[in-house]
Amino acid sequence: MAARHYGEPGPITNQAREVLFAPKSGFLLYAGMALMMVVLTWRQRFIAIGAAIGIDVVFLAVRWAADAKVTDGHPFGNGALWVILGCAVIAVTRRTGRERVLLLKGVALGLLLVTGRKTGDTWLLITSKTRPEVLDQYVATADHALGNPSWLVGRIVAASGPIGSNLLNLVYGQLAVAAVVVALYQLRKVAVERRFPRHHLVRTFLVIGLLGPSIYMIFPVVGPVFAYGTGVEHWSSVGLWPEAPPSGQWAVADLWPRTTPPISTPHPMAFDEITPRNCMPSLHTAWATAIFVHSRRSPRFLRFAGTFWLVATLCATLGFGYHYGVDLIAGVVFTLTIEAALRAHDRGWDRSGLRLVAYGTTVFAALLVSYRYLPLEMARHPWLYGPLLVLAMTSVIYAYARTVALWEPSAAPAQQPERQPELV
Repeated sequence: MAARHYGEPGPITNQAREVLFAPKSGFLLYAGMALMMVVLTWRQRFIAIGAAIGIDVVFLAVRWAADAKVTDGHPFGNGALWVILGCAVIAVTRRTGRERVLLLKGVALGLLLVTGRKTGDTWLLITSKTRPEVLDQYVATADHALGNPSWLVGRIVAASGPIGSNLLNLVYGQLAVAAVVVALYQLRKVAVERRFPRHHLVRTFLVIGLLGPSIYMIFPVVGPVFAYGTGVEHWSSVGLWPEAPPSGQWAVADLWPRTTPPISTPHPMAFDEITPRNCMPSLHTAWATAIFVHSRRSPRFLRFAGTFWLVATLCATLGFGYHYGVDLIAGVVFTLTIEAALRAHDRGWDRSGLRLVAYGTTVFAALLVSYRYLPLEMARHPWLYGPLLVLAMTSVIYAYARTVALWEPSAAPAQQPERQPELV
């Protein structure tokens, strides 16, 4: 309804269009189909993949025959959506009881991944339309306590040229695909056990996407490349963006990433109605942290991949000027608090779970309050506030790791058989 109010189609409308028109989320649709297929047998999976590819070939042939050029989307992905919807029809018409419920859960899992992405895009539109002023000066001032990491990493990425920039852009843009790989490992036994595990990565991803935009509305921030640069013109020069939004005229000055902003009294600043206010907290950092956490109990390859994706995402968010350093700290605390809440809910909200969630929430709120009301003090005393920020984040990490370790079932030592007395 909000999107319609601003003259844009809503997320469900955008997803429904992809049944026939060129989808904007081709890779994501196939990732959603892969999640849906965890409830299928191997024979059914091969049939689903073949059907999706065949339908995409038909769509490509029709578009080629009609000379319909794909200018705003991917040339593939319709087949994956058709297969997901086809499985929903089969579940309703050909399945009963637990088998129907399991197949519908698989369909919902695949569709929710895509719907969550569409809903997130709509939220970004709403933030740009409803928040005319942004708080970047407050966050940039507070970021002096950390040494302005976005300016430092931005210069490093710029020096790396197109190779480093395109690698980080690939990691940054395909975060959902990386999440699906980890989720598929966690859900690998669903087809055999005929049930889903109590907790998996997709749940955390969806809750992060559900709650994150509410913080955007409270604390609207556009990022250093927009507030202190010329939009994304620098990255369009290396082929990452075909065109830059007209945000340069709204910037404080053209400083990023060459010159760090001076310390001065911050105030809200007006900004355009195009750029999303999606910096505080950094949800890319939040999602990459969730991938890292959920890959810890996986094979070595996935553990290394989870670590690489987290490090590369942190470098990309800073190096492309999309986030300040304090955004990343808030994103880590935000994720671990949500992860703790989901795990505590599964356990029945005992005292340790309540204490952990309350502590994470308190630290997250304290970070936001300090960014808003103490930025000058933080900038003037970086050797005090910088370590305090890192310590606050580290304390949440330690509390989460310690509490979850207590929740994990410990392996009981095998009892040695009693030695029988020898017969004389």
